[in-house]
Amino acid sequence: MIRLETPKKFAGLVHQASQVARQIFRPISRRYDRAEHTYPRELDALSALLDGMNAAGGHSGAGAAGVRRKAADGATGNRNGANLSTVLGTMELCWGDVGLLLSMPRQGLGNAAIASVASEEQLARFGNRWAAMAITEPGCGSDSAAIRTTAMADGDHYVLNGEKIYVTAGERAELVVVWATLDRSRGRAAIRSFVVEKGTPGFDQVRLEHKLGIRASDTAAFVLRDVRVPRANLLGDPDIDAGKGFSGVMQTFDNTRPLVAAMAVGLTRACLEQTRELLSSAGVNIDPLRPAYAQSAAAAEFLRMQADYEAARLLTLQAAWMADNRKPNSLQASMAKARAGRTATEVSLKCVELAGSLGYAEGDDGHGLLEKWARDAKILDIFEGTQQIQLLIVARRLLGKSSAELK
Repeated sequence: MIRLETPKKFAGLVHQASQVARQIFRPISRRYDRAEHTYPRELDALSALLDGMNAAGGHSGAGAAGVRRKAADGATGNRNGANLSTVLGTMELCWGDVGLLLSMPRQGLGNAAIASVASEEQLARFGNRWAAMAITEPGCGSDSAAIRTTAMADGDHYVLNGEKIYVTAGERAELVVVWATLDRSRGRAAIRSFVVEKGTPGFDQVRLEHKLGIRASDTAAFVLRDVRVPRANLLGDPDIDAGKGFSGVMQTFDNTRPLVAAMAVGLTRACLEQTRELLSSAGVNIDPLRPAYAQSAAAAEFLRMQADYEAARLLTLQAAWMADNRKPNSLQASMAKARAGRTATEVSLKCVELAGSLGYAEGDDGHGLLEKWARDAKILDIFEGTQQIQLLIVARRLLGKSSAELK
């Protein structure tokens, strides 16, 4: 049975993440929002600390955990493991800054893919390196099954050709996990992910994107022209099985969607805390024990947002806990991502509205960050599957429909 309080063994991790968010992320948040594409050197020392924690057997809590369906140690019973610690740490760090979290070395979405799908040998080769993930293409956004990038077998290698856009941390990462199809005629069953080393001939970065939010994080576009990737760099089973679909690569989303939900939860809490402070200073009393209709309109609106925040947080914890306990969590991962992403966008914009000019103006203190958080929030409802795609997945799961039956 899932328990809703923070496990005692993760209390230290949550405290450390909170201190990092408060003492490192928040003070430099505005600086790197303005200096887009500038790498935050302050994160290097933090990454070294995380590496030390991992070497000592701890969990970084910053995004590189995976969803592995079998317990390597054969353990049974309830457990609170890497996925729960990751989302708890992510919530705290994104209270500080989402873009800076996405800029942390060796904590990329590609690392989550490797942790979820890689063999033990691949984990040994790639586990300690920074990996981005490349899914989206110019003609393929939310429908990952429509991927056009191809991977053709050629001896001991696969040859990749195609184009990838919106690759988070694409410029800074050492590796990129590229999604490609082994056979376009076989549809989603032929989709696989490949680890491509930066510097591989034919794998060229063509531009960096200028973005609305998460500007501390770099977002790159790549062209792949006859990129030769060793067969040993394919993640998962190379055989095409129509009965399994592309469950191997989709398993990655079971991990990364709760992770993105956790980012949204952390940002939402930051907005609510700053807005409560501003409302309190303006003489608005918020009493959760009184009916909303008996309070001011601003207080009633705040209580509604607080309830949405709690729902998003609990759904996120549930999805992570299920992953730790080797329970299928695709439905819960999509529910958490959908609810948290929508909550972050709606709450951040409403907080800007309630704060008035203090919420709309750009500044370096907490009040001046409300407009930034509203910009950062939007991506959390888009990447790793849009709001609409998450609701479609939830509907399919609840109704027992296939992707062909419910589009």
